Amino acid sequence: MSIEPSVHHDDASKGKEKSFNIVINGQQETVKDNHLTYEQVVRLAFPGGPFDILYSVTYANPRGHDGTLAPGQKVTVKDGMSFNVVKTNRS
Repeated sequence: MSIEPSVHHDDASKGKEKSFNIVINGQQETVKDNHLTYEQVVRLAFPGGPFDILYSVTYANPRGHDGTLAPGQKVTVKDGMSFNVVKTNRS
């Protein structure tokens, strides 16, 4: 099972599938998945890794619910959500 989310960087690839515009560390992304895992968000934020450390992942939903993601967790994606992913000093 791949943890890579479906990501599109241009509007030409939009079809009949629902897509969500999100912001990760200030960069706009378009994803088709209606759920994103901690691991997927980390890979979107840091495609080159490293993946052997922990990251702090927080999110803000424009419709109210903000929170954090930990390894193994997932969040329901809403259009306009923003994620902040930072490296921690823990492994």
